[in-house]
Amino acid sequence: MLTPGQKVPDIDLPLTIQARFELSKQCPENFTMLVFYRGKHCPICKRYLEELGGKLEKFTKLGVSPFAISMDSEERAMVAHKEWETHDLPLVYDLPEDQAREWGLFISEKRSDSDEPERFSEPGLFLIKPDGTLYFEEVQSAPFTRPPLDELLSGIEFVLENDYPVRGTVT
Repeated sequence: MLTPGQKVPDIDLPLTIQARFELSKQCPENFTMLVFYRGKHCPICKRYLEELGGKLEKFTKLGVSPFAISMDSEERAMVAHKEWETHDLPLVYDLPEDQAREWGLFISEKRSDSDEPERFSEPGLFLIKPDGTLYFEEVQSAPFTRPPLDELLSGIEFVLENDYPVRGTVT
């Protein structure tokens, strides 16, 4: 489990736009936002990422750079890239299970009657400061009840306006 204020593990994975995402090379004004999603089989993920894609401008105006990450293969990720209305939301794929575990994500196995991959991570949302330390995290063991994006936006506004400190550092 990651602790707020601690350095986060680096990520160096492919994007669906024929480029690479390297977390350590991100230079956001305020936060890099990582939205880990279950994969192309998940209709709740599709809805959430489409909503996020429609709010990209609001996040970027606050100095937040969002990325969506899954354990999906390139083939599965490209389906989401082409068929989902995520606008310009960057989609990162091929997250190895061991890296998903480093981030504290829950791992699920395929249900026999589903389109799910053999293993995939459950959702998580992280805000990382420009120095590579964790500011905020939300990790879930099931696909339901994602952090509401409008509440997240207003929370980030509050944090920035009030220089609100990292919380949850006592372990």
